[in-house]
Amino acid sequence: MVIPLALAVHTAFADPFKPGGPIGSETSDGYDALGPVVTQPIEFPHYIHAGPREKGGMEIDCMYCHTYARRSAVSGIPRLSKCIGCHQNIASVKDKPRIKILLDYWAKQEAIPWKKVHDLPDFVRFNHERHIQRFIFKQDHPTREVCGYCHGDVASMTTARRVKALSMGWCISCHVQDHKLDAVSDKTSQGPNDCWQCHK
Repeated sequence: MVIPLALAVHTAFADPFKPGGPIGSETSDGYDALGPVVTQPIEFPHYIHAGPREKGGMEIDCMYCHTYARRSAVSGIPRLSKCIGCHQNIASVKDKPRIKILLDYWAKQEAIPWKKVHDLPDFVRFNHERHIQRFIFKQDHPTREVCGYCHGDVASMTTARRVKALSMGWCISCHVQDHKLDAVSDKTSQGPNDCWQCHK
């Protein structure tokens, strides 16, 4: 089955770093809806880890922590050992409240019970690998920009918050765009528009 293009009317490709409005609202393009605040066990400062150096960040690539994104349907949450691998060697932050909580989980050998922020319904299948391989590895776009199209500017956030609607219409608005096959080709293609690609 092919999705009618009438469902896919959208004038421009969404700005990856454009925030949404109040919870449940939509901006004028109809696709940037701000999600609820999700309280996490540790208030993880994305702006310190992934933010730009000129703003005090370390510019760590999204895929350093979310390692599964390039090879699996899910992006994955880093194992506690990855966090400890750095933080056990950074004496200057060991007394910070967030790090004390992190070290406590490590001492108890207990996984941090992170809560999902960008959760899709069970009847929707999204594949990170397919998107990461095409837009980062084949087209050579910056990781932060590519991840930002769906997740917003996480590098400017503390704990992550949904800033894009991630609705069917929003996804289709990207799939109907012509995207280059790779960084050197002038050939383009669109994303799939048949139902079974996302609904299996």
